[in-house]
Amino acid sequence: MSEFNADPNLEKRKKIAGECWKKGTESMSRENWDYAIEMFSQAAQLVPENLAYRQSLRGVQYRKYKNNKSGAKLSFLTMNSIRGKVKKARAAKNWNELDKAAEEGLALNPWEGQRNADLGEACRQRTYDEVAIFAYEKAVEAEPENRDFIIGLADMRERRRDYNGAITCWERIQRLEPLNGGARQKISALRAESVIDRGGYEAAETTKTVRLGYEESVSGTTKEVDGPGMSQEADIQRAIRKEPTNRDNFMKLADLYRRESRLDEAVATYQKVLEMHNDPNVREQLEDIEMEILKKALIAARDSAPANDADEAHAKKVALLQSDLIKKEIDVFARRIERYPADLKLKFELAQRYFRVKRYQQAIPLYQQAAKDQRLENTVLLNLGKCFLAEKKNDLAKRQFQKATEILNFNDYPDQFKECFYLLARLYEEAKDPRKAEELYTEVLAVDYAYRDVQKRLEALQSGS
Repeated sequence: MSEFNADPNLEKRKKIAGECWKKGTESMSRENWDYAIEMFSQAAQLVPENLAYRQSLRGVQYRKYKNNKSGAKLSFLTMNSIRGKVKKARAAKNWNELDKAAEEGLALNPWEGQRNADLGEACRQRTYDEVAIFAYEKAVEAEPENRDFIIGLADMRERRRDYNGAITCWERIQRLEPLNGGARQKISALRAESVIDRGGYEAAETTKTVRLGYEESVSGTTKEVDGPGMSQEADIQRAIRKEPTNRDNFMKLADLYRRESRLDEAVATYQKVLEMHNDPNVREQLEDIEMEILKKALIAARDSAPANDADEAHAKKVALLQSDLIKKEIDVFARRIERYPADLKLKFELAQRYFRVKRYQQAIPLYQQAAKDQRLENTVLLNLGKCFLAEKKNDLAKRQFQKATEILNFNDYPDQFKECFYLLARLYEEAKDPRKAEELYTEVLAVDYAYRDVQKRLEALQSGS
């Protein structure tokens, strides 16, 4: 694609990239992940500064690896050669090659923190700020305590004049390193810079304009930003007014609102994009934000609970928010399963929601399908047994619990281990098999002597009562 990198005809490259992106989107609906990745990769190489192309690429890579958080099997065998390419490109300050090497690594493991950070650095050096922020955010998600990744994200947010976002990053550093005086100084400097930026003090030519800027900052009234580059939001709004049918500008604005946690504004903007083009990828982003809004409202309601926890009206409010959230999640996950029928993690998540609202008959077939994913097998077998138990199908419940006891390890899953052995023991006790029930109760007591009523039941069985 080097011929395109040297091509001054940006519009031509954008057109070809748009066609690649369209083909990739169509391939996603058919779950042809490899071809979709190829198309999105070409689009990202043609127009490397386009955030939507990188987001689409990363999203389909997650789908290909079924959100396993580890990428391709045996990917470590080829990672050494990729690390060599990264090191060579960084030493030569060849940011285009660093970008390519990072994407090559992310194709094998899109969750790897270091490769996301490498991509962030490459894009930062080429002033592809939006992609750089996206890459650093993914790096921090992968390694939330990596100081270098957090600082990289903080620097990018500061460069984009997202002072609140940068402060959040430095506050995170401060929590990791309470004695870091530099972090405290940086937070203070950013807060001062934020006031200066809002008040326009640096551009003030007279004491009068400085005074007006200060009054605006403390009163909350601000003038409309006039010059380009003074506000990312204003720049995007101007681009929208110039090209009101350009979908990419609306996506940039929605992504900005989302990064700044202005979720209601992000929802409204994504809805405008959907009115222009009914893109299922955009709809999914909108749904994710709507669920995030409900989650935040629920957390805020729980955090504001009265000290004595006796406020009936508040308890009803929390229950209603919890009900709204789970209904929304069920609606969203059910639709996504129709779009991604091979995604076992999605089926597991929907089954979990049905289980919570006691819709066991709907949860059972989803759990049975999700059991094919070995990473989910422990929880699936236990909850499947509990579903059958609730449906009074004790023999089927016993079978699931027996399977679970064969693979459950107390050190890795202590709560599931105890609950599974306990419930299976209860079933054997009810089936008049005291010997087997005693064995299972003993397994529980061996790891937790005070668990439920195990000691009492075991003593009753041993006394023959």
